[in-house]
Amino acid sequence: MSAAAGTLLHAQDGQRPIFRAKVDMVVLSFQVTDNKGHYVNGLKPGDFRIYEDGILQSISTFAEGAKAPLAVAEDGSTRPMVEGAKDGLPGMERPDAFVGTNVFVLFDTSNFMYKGFVYAEDAIADFVRGLDRADSVAVYTFSRNLSRAASLTRDHGEAIAGLRKSVAGDDTALYNALLLALRDAAKVAGRKVVIVFSNGPDNASMVAPDDVRAVAEDEGIPIYVISTSEVNKDPISSGVFKRIATRTGGKAYWAKTWQKQVEAFEDIREDLGNSYTVTYYPKSNPNEGFRKITIEPINDPGKKWRIQSRPGYRANRAM
Repeated sequence: MSAAAGTLLHAQDGQRPIFRAKVDMVVLSFQVTDNKGHYVNGLKPGDFRIYEDGILQSISTFAEGAKAPLAVAEDGSTRPMVEGAKDGLPGMERPDAFVGTNVFVLFDTSNFMYKGFVYAEDAIADFVRGLDRADSVAVYTFSRNLSRAASLTRDHGEAIAGLRKSVAGDDTALYNALLLALRDAAKVAGRKVVIVFSNGPDNASMVAPDDVRAVAEDEGIPIYVISTSEVNKDPISSGVFKRIATRTGGKAYWAKTWQKQVEAFEDIREDLGNSYTVTYYPKSNPNEGFRKITIEPINDPGKKWRIQSRPGYRANRAM
């Protein structure tokens, strides 16, 4: 996730708007698993190195799961961050903002979802109930248009109440809705993820899926996709979902039955609870295009660890 100073350049002569941003701070979330798929917990800032285009970065803050972030000194030592103080870290006046995860749920209520509407709603409600108390959640519904059913809140009951007001709708503009949700998420400090629950086909969006994926990648917002369609039934949508999830550090699931949907949500909740989040300020780098991020474990002699994270971001993005 990137904290950035941005400027919206308004479109002229019918051209679409362009958003340019200069990255000030990078927020990077990732999970570490072993060769059996088990999460590797209890790691410290000194257990890995982070490179950007091969340039070793200095970690500013470090957090595991929903725990409060720790300030990281040059020698690798850590200390609690002081509430209300910057701790020498620009943009970190509120360390509590980095406690827990800001979860944005996008619920497809288009006419493609008629048959499984109630079951999908129940699966999402169960997921929200099971989130950590430190996690905030927002619920958005969409068909042709986006509706903010519940604003970002730590009151999970309030989020579920907003979800229960959902009504089935019209055609599907999934990528339009996803772009709007990402823009909302980008305004929030701390760690955030977007979870898309959809049947798959998009027949009404005005933006291209890869443009939306690039925004999520640059902002450092993992996207998890749960599709109620079969993976081979709509190969185009399936391919897009896989690409969006992989490139942003999320995952894609194909869950036609209610039980599979519940399992997918449980897996996502496990990911959130077993994630590491670090922040750093990029060192001098002439590359103003795509910058590759590499996370290198130090204490993995057998090279058995697998790291799930976004591959990088654009230092100056245009959309």
